[in-house]
Amino acid sequence: MIHTLETHLRLPHPIPQVFPFFADAANLERLTPPELRFQILTPLPIEMREGAQIEYRLRLFGLPFRWRTRIAVWEPPLRFVDVQERGPYRLWEHSHCFAPDGEGARVDDRVRYELPLRPFGEIAHPLVRRQLERIFAYRTEVLSGLFGAGAGPGRADGAEESRPAGQIDGGRRPVAR
Repeated sequence: MIHTLETHLRLPHPIPQVFPFFADAANLERLTPPELRFQILTPLPIEMREGAQIEYRLRLFGLPFRWRTRIAVWEPPLRFVDVQERGPYRLWEHSHCFAPDGEGARVDDRVRYELPLRPFGEIAHPLVRRQLERIFAYRTEVLSGLFGAGAGPGRADGAEESRPAGQIDGGRRPVAR
């Protein structure tokens, strides 16, 4: 089963100031909770372009593993998409979209993912979902500290949002689907 996690964040800086931060793979380590021990293995700097591959090492639920993603779409400064080529998911597709928002920028993330070991992997989905929401909440805190963030509108269709209890809403809100 394919799951979707969407987040929205408003930053008080225009796209030309925001996009370069997201397009620099070296910033991934800053945006990932320290307990995941996220490390980029690909030598830096990485030339971001369609087809670029990035190798990582991290720990999830205490288990170490390697992950390789490929930039499948590269359309600066409006969007890029990374997809997993090797890693813990059956499917991982992360779309990053940037749109003008007044004098600032709106950053929309959409992650489509599928767990491995069908149908047994679905049993772990609530745990995996909470972990992903926590990772994006951490990311929000970091981005809020770097750029300052305003309240995001959540889902465009007005449906209720799902947030982990106690999550700081710095404008980036995970949306359950």
